[in-house]
Amino acid sequence: MRIALTLSTLRAAIGAYPETAALLEGRVGSDLLALDNIRHTPPSKAFPAMVRQSAFEVSEMAIATFLMAKAYGKPMVLLPVVLAERAQESALLTAIDGPVRGPADLSGAHIAVRAYSQTTGMWLRGSLAEFHGIRADAQRWTTFEDAHVPEFMDPPWVTRGTAAQDLLAMTRSGEAAAGIFGNDLPTGLRTVFPDPEAAGAQFRDRHGFIPVNHLVVVRRDVADARPELLVELMRMLAASGARMHTRETLRPALALAIRYCTEQGMMPRPLSVEEAWEGLPAAIP
Repeated sequence: MRIALTLSTLRAAIGAYPETAALLEGRVGSDLLALDNIRHTPPSKAFPAMVRQSAFEVSEMAIATFLMAKAYGKPMVLLPVVLAERAQESALLTAIDGPVRGPADLSGAHIAVRAYSQTTGMWLRGSLAEFHGIRADAQRWTTFEDAHVPEFMDPPWVTRGTAAQDLLAMTRSGEAAAGIFGNDLPTGLRTVFPDPEAAGAQFRDRHGFIPVNHLVVVRRDVADARPELLVELMRMLAASGARMHTRETLRPALALAIRYCTEQGMMPRPLSVEEAWEGLPAAIP
């Protein structure tokens, strides 16, 4: 006799990508799990609600935000699924006619970024320190937004921009030697790296991966009470075409992101990679 399964619906906030389209459009079937997806454009708009109010049971999440939230004890469980990854070097821009001709010219310089906790900034600061000896705490930083994690305070080498200041205007005018931008890159600027593709390839050759931007998290109470739903969610994401990993294949990216976050004053304490996976059911490798 076939046992009837109870369909559970989880409130979700996952961005629309080619790899998630089949899932979000209902073309991946399940007798166990359905997602009530609340779309946010861009997906980062959902991050503070997930971190601060646990507003969703499933959420897309930037890797820097997740690691900071985990270090501050937020009840989230990481899934080994990558929704967004990219080389970051093309996001570091400077004035077209300005004096910055390469990363070396940023030593001791003024750099502007939307938020110090932004994942793109984390990867770029880490890369600048590792490949060019330009440490985050030796620069002057201007930010415009708080972190998604409310307990975090910008470190002493960061100041908040005034109401009259703007990231794009500061970069174009040269008030900031460089600016870090997100997916939507503005026109009228040029990249700090003369060859961003080559710089990205250098990072990939050394570390063996493309920097991870967004993953998927599940609320801890759901993971504890219904681990089978996480297993089913992984199956559905895989069927939709998402980039699936295991704990081990994501270990290098997590370990490096943890190191970079720690070096840049983004976490109250270092995490181990094992702590980052805390709460993930054993059935998910």
